[in-house]
Amino acid sequence: MEEISQSKMFGGYNRRYKHYSETLGCHMTFSIFFPPQSPKPFPILYWLSGLSCTDENFIIKSGAQRVAASEGVALIAPDTSPRGLNVEGEADSWDFGVGAGFYLNARQEKWKNWRMYDYVVVELPKVLSENFQQLDTSRASISGHSMGGHGALTVFLKNLDKFKSVSAFAPICNPISCPWGQKAFSNYLGGDESSWEEYDATCLIRKTNQISTTILIDQGDKDNFLSNQLLPQKFEEACKSAGVSLLLRMQPGYDHSYYFIASFIEDHIRHHAQALNSSKL
Repeated sequence: MEEISQSKMFGGYNRRYKHYSETLGCHMTFSIFFPPQSPKPFPILYWLSGLSCTDENFIIKSGAQRVAASEGVALIAPDTSPRGLNVEGEADSWDFGVGAGFYLNARQEKWKNWRMYDYVVVELPKVLSENFQQLDTSRASISGHSMGGHGALTVFLKNLDKFKSVSAFAPICNPISCPWGQKAFSNYLGGDESSWEEYDATCLIRKTNQISTTILIDQGDKDNFLSNQLLPQKFEEACKSAGVSLLLRMQPGYDHSYYFIASFIEDHIRHHAQALNSSKL
C-alpha cells in the first residue's frame, strides 16, 4: 500500500493510494476522502464512476466532500477497470476495455482479469479494513454514475447484507437492452444472453422482495443518453412490479455531466448518511 497524494478539504483529507490487486492482477489506485477527525470510525460510501473515468473524477469534480465532512461519511472511489495489462484491443474504444470494467466478473479468457465485481465487493473492502482503522467497513453504502450507477445498483441488489443503501445518477438501468451493455456483456461474458441478467439491475430487481430502503435515482431530462442507453423507465416498471420503493427524480434541463452530479450530490450523501447512521449499534 502506497499513499501517492493528499490534499486537505473541508477540514478532512483527500488521499490517493496505490496497491497491487490479486483479483485483477495489476496495480490499482483508489481515492478516499476522510472527514475531519472523529473518535469513532467513519461509515463509508463507495462511489463507482462511469465510462472512461478513473478514481479521481468524482473526487475532483463532484464537490461531495463538503457534505460528507459535515455528515461524517468517508468517500471511497475505486478505479473503473484494470490498467497496464496490455491486452490486445483493451484501449481501442472508450466504452470497452480500459476505463470500462462494467463492475462484472468477465468469463471470456481474453478478459479474465476484468473482475471489477469481485474487486469492489470482496478485495477492496478487505484492503480498507486491514489498512484503515478509522473506517467502519461494516457500515457501507454505495452510489455511482452511468456505468457506475449500473454497478452500484447491481452490487447492492446482489449484496443486500453488505450495504445499507443505494443511489445512482443517470445509471445504465437495463444494459442487456442497450448498445453499451450489449457490447460489454457480449465481449466480457460471451454469447449466452441469459447469463447477462446476473448483471442487469432491471432483471435483478424482479427477483428480490427483501429491500427495506428506498432506492434514489436522479436523471437529467436533457441527457443525450437517456432514451437509447440508460432506460430508467424499464427499471421503474420493474420496481413497481416488485413492490420496491424507488424515488426516480427526473431533473429538468440537466445533462449527463458532473455539473449535474454536483447539483444534487448533497441529497445523495444525506440519503446515505441517514441509512448509515441509523445502523449504529
